[in-house]
Parts: sequence; structure tokens; C-alpha cells
Amino acid sequence: MALKINKLTDRSVRGLKSEGYHSDGDGLYLVVNRTGARSWVYRYRSNGARRDMGLGSFLDVSLVNARLARDEAKQAIASGQDPLARKEPVHPARNGGGRPGGGEALETPAVAVVVPPRPTLHACWKDYVKGQEGSWRGRKTKASWMRSIERHAVSIKDKPIDQIDVDDVLSVLQPLWLTKAESAGKLRERLERVLDYARVKKLRSGANPALWKGNLIHLLPPRPKLQRGHMPAMPYPEIPAFMKRLANSQGMSARALEYTVLTVARETMTLEATWGEIREDVWDLHQSRMKERAFRQPLSSGAQALLKAVRPARVRPNQLVFPGVKGGPMSNMAMDKMLRELAPGFTPHGMRSSFRDWAGDETDYARETIEECLAHVVGDETERAYRRSDALRKRREVLEAWSAYCLSGMAAA
Repeated sequence: MALKINKLTDRSVRGLKSEGYHSDGDGLYLVVNRTGARSWVYRYRSNGARRDMGLGSFLDVSLVNARLARDEAKQAIASGQDPLARKEPVHPARNGGGRPGGGEALETPAVAVVVPPRPTLHACWKDYVKGQEGSWRGRKTKASWMRSIERHAVSIKDKPIDQIDVDDVLSVLQPLWLTKAESAGKLRERLERVLDYARVKKLRSGANPALWKGNLIHLLPPRPKLQRGHMPAMPYPEIPAFMKRLANSQGMSARALEYTVLTVARETMTLEATWGEIREDVWDLHQSRMKERAFRQPLSSGAQALLKAVRPARVRPNQLVFPGVKGGPMSNMAMDKMLRELAPGFTPHGMRSSFRDWAGDETDYARETIEECLAHVVGDETERAYRRSDALRKRREVLEAWSAYCLSGMAAA
């Protein structure tokens, strides 16, 4: 069984008061002495003997820096060196070159001083992601963050965080700025957040070199607007015939796409849907699953019939409604592939635009109600406070009419 490392947190370290050695794992300890003073120690073995290497006071060395110092010492041991032996001794200043009586000044025994390595941009980036990922909606967000630095900021990722300047930021942004505007925008925003994180952790000081206003806005041109364009949307008069073809298709991806169309959901909402979210005729999504807030979507009779058809005999609340072949989450390309086979040139997300066009052209429902069906935020904070019921009854009418329209091709047959 692998030994647990990184047991401590910044918060737990601040609260440690009891005397003794408190392990972070992998040889790193926070030592609290009887006076309450706290310091970092790396414990290792050299030539069969146990050795303790001081890494500095808790007041001067953060948990992150203590771990980096331990890792550097481990690398030295792995290469056959004793990390204590290679540290340079520091001597106190001599008193005027000698004692008052003219003799030699007395020297204090040499003390090994360990200067912890400065954390890099990459190290701070990983720490920031680790601290934030619990609030993110899924693994895709974490993967996207790590792609940003591994693909687009590799040239500066190993540079000490306190040395990152405007020139460094420009060096990774300029190659993307006009050709991959969306990736460049995300990279800049993420650099700004990580550099702010490092400042708060007292790992750097001064202005943030990735800041846009008053800084990069004067050095970079405006980014092109919406490079990818809008998601291709199927003209709504074609929807009934398409839904008839889709109903005749086999497989869970076909059922997931049907459900996505009938509920005008985003793809991720469908792919991550669990039976615990289905409450009779309402789909109840927690805030962690949505962009802005918790969301309840009325389920039309068509959507309810589809759920009844795919529901297994026994279900668990956390069981996926539309599982993949091996029971885990379905690929995010599964619905795209199904749609390409039946109607090339369109995307599942574009079906939301098809619904919006149909509702605007063919019905008299209020714009606010239609937008709420799409889980869009409507109005300012005051207006939303008066719409706390989220117009569930009105949205139910809209979605029931949409379901009837989508399935009208099968009724005609």
C-alpha cells in the first residue's frame, strides 16, 4: 500500500500546538517544541544513520516551500549525495577582526542553512487547481486548466513564480492571440488568477503582469470575436422528421439525444444526469451541475415516456440515466456522432437554437419564459427575486408544446 503524503494543509498547520513531530508524509515533519516554536524538518537515512535536516521556521517557510525543499533533498539523495553535507556553512561576523585582547575571534560552529527552492509557475498552478477543483462541475474543467499550461505556457511553466513578468506573459499569449483567440483568453485569465493566488500566499509581490485593464490592454490588440461561430442549428421545420428517424435508431446515445432535444438541455446536463435528479415530472439539477444556479426543468409527457422506456428495474439515486457501454459516463462525442449520421452539419447544442427559433416564430409565449426554458438568467437581481417560482407552470406549457411539435412526425405516420 502506498504511503500517504501531503497529510497537512495550511489550515491544519496553523492550528497545530501540541509538542512533537507532526508528519506530512515522505519524511517531512512540522516540529513543535515545548515553547510553541514551530519549524520544518526533513528526516532521512544516510549510510544507515538517521538524519534530520532543518528546513526553516514555520514563520519563514510555507508548507508549499517546505515540500519543495524536501523534494530537492530527495533528489540529492537519489543521486548519491548527502543533502546536509552539501550545504554551505554560515559563520557569524567577527568582532572587529579579533577579541579586545588581540587574540583570534571565537567562531560559532557552522550551521547548515537550507534555502528552500522558489516555487515555479507550474507548482503554483497545480496547487491552485487542487484548491479550486472541488467547486468545479466536472473533470473537464480541471483537464482544461492543465492543458492551458502544458500546451500553451510550457516555455515559462518552470520559471520561479516571483520572476514571472509582463514579457513572460506576452511570450505565451502573442502566438495565440489572433489565431486561437479563445485559448489565449482562457490562458490570460488563468495566469491572472494563479499569479494573484501566489501574491496572496506571499510567494510574489507587486502588480499582476497578466492583468488586462491598465496593463495588457495597451500591449495586445483586441481579440477576434467568436471565432468558432454559432453552433449549427437545424431549421425547426425539419425537427419532426428528424425525431422520427432518431426514434428508429438503436442505442443509448440515440435516447440521450432525444432527451436533449425534448428538454432543450446542454449536452453535459444530459450526460451527467442521474436518476436521483428525476422527481416525477421535474428534472431537479443542483447548482454544481449548472453554470449559474440550481435549475428545475419541467418534463413534458414526451420526455417522461422516454425516461420510462430507458429506466431499469432497479435504480440507485447516483446511477446515470444514460450510461455508456461499460456503465460509466457516455462519451461527450456520442450524441454528436449520432447526429452526424442522421443529419450531417448540425450539433446537439444547436438544437437549443432550433427551439428558440420555433418558440419565437410559432408561439406567443413571453421571451422571459422561453429564455428560462434554456436555463438562461433573465433580468436583473431584483427582477429575479420576484420570479423565484422560476415560472415552472408557464415553462411546462412551453415544453409540452415543443414536445408535441417534435413528435408530430411520428403521430402523422
